[in-house]
Amino acid sequence: MRFLVLLFALSLVHAEDKPKFRTDADGPVKANEKRKAPKDRKPEDPPEWFPLTAGEFPPEGSAHAVMGELIHVEHLERRVQIRVDRNDSQERGIWDLPLDATLLPYGSVWYQGAPAALQDIPLGTHLHGWFYQAVIDDKTPLPDTWYKRKTPEWEFRRCIRIEDEFSFHARQQQLWKIDSVDLATKKITATLQDRGKPSGQPKLFDLLSSTRVFQKNSIADLKAIQPGQTVLFNLTWVTLYGPGRVTDIWLDEQARTLVTANQLERHRTYIRERGLPGWITEVDDEKQIVTVVFFDNVDPKLFDELKIKDPNAPPPKDGSPPPPEPRGGLAVALETLMTYDPVNDRKTGGIIEVKKIPMSPGCSGVQMKIRMDMMLEGYRPRRVVRFYPETWKVIALPKEEEYFGKE
Repeated sequence: MRFLVLLFALSLVHAEDKPKFRTDADGPVKANEKRKAPKDRKPEDPPEWFPLTAGEFPPEGSAHAVMGELIHVEHLERRVQIRVDRNDSQERGIWDLPLDATLLPYGSVWYQGAPAALQDIPLGTHLHGWFYQAVIDDKTPLPDTWYKRKTPEWEFRRCIRIEDEFSFHARQQQLWKIDSVDLATKKITATLQDRGKPSGQPKLFDLLSSTRVFQKNSIADLKAIQPGQTVLFNLTWVTLYGPGRVTDIWLDEQARTLVTANQLERHRTYIRERGLPGWITEVDDEKQIVTVVFFDNVDPKLFDELKIKDPNAPPPKDGSPPPPEPRGGLAVALETLMTYDPVNDRKTGGIIEVKKIPMSPGCSGVQMKIRMDMMLEGYRPRRVVRFYPETWKVIALPKEEEYFGKE
């Protein structure tokens, strides 16, 4: 009897552990699947993919993974098209079709092991991505395709993360071990190593005469690739003619560290010139206090600069003593993270609190309360903003990056 009670209790625990939404563990997306409107769903229907809610971050493990090659970018609108990889669940007639998606405001881009902007990633780079379905009545036009056919993933049009092969494997502490090299046929055989142990079967990759080889702090030629090396590489043409063509390969830890450090500094410069992105969660109009939760699509070290006071800040014009708290400027932004004219339309305030909150996909775990000198209509809950700590010099961005005049 006690055994039956324990078995029942365990079944309840497992039932509670199982997500109430569909995940990739439930099987691949099929071309003939029909999506039901919420009003048409029945209790016995299988769970749907997690529906995003405005102003809320999604739970862990709720996104749909899609891999493919970057074939088109509109970096100002944070839109991408990837040619979806072929897999065994697809019929031949829907091979190689594009998925058109927009990065969520908290969506992140990773390249060479560090945060990045879309324009950092070359076209043709093979990417790993995680996506959510668009709203069911989304009218955004689909890209023109071969015979107007659609990839089974076509509804997954909101992206929370994309990353290149380098970033994908580095994040999981994985490396490829070179088993053999044949420069005559330009082929290498490599086996994935997960934390030093083999994972999966060896794969045969193509080299190109243009493959860039990085060794220590210099560029080498193909002859530097030797059996026994543990490497990371980026790919193109994945699944078209096998596992893919190697476009760039990093042969040692020094080369990988250097390229990641360079990309990280590129990212930091980009964010310091455009502001830390986040959204407003609470507004006290009477006290002019705005609460902002920052997104996790930036280097977390940048949040340390929220607490730094500018020693060169001019004293208040009314002769009062300088404020004790660090200050900064808050600019209203769009869902694409584009601002209007931050040099002129951001408003300043004093940071009265920076604290840690629980992290989740898209959420950095950093919350800030700022007492504004002046309130704007755009300072409303669920609105996207960008914040400039007082030590950051706010400069005019190129005109195409400002929404002012495009309303």
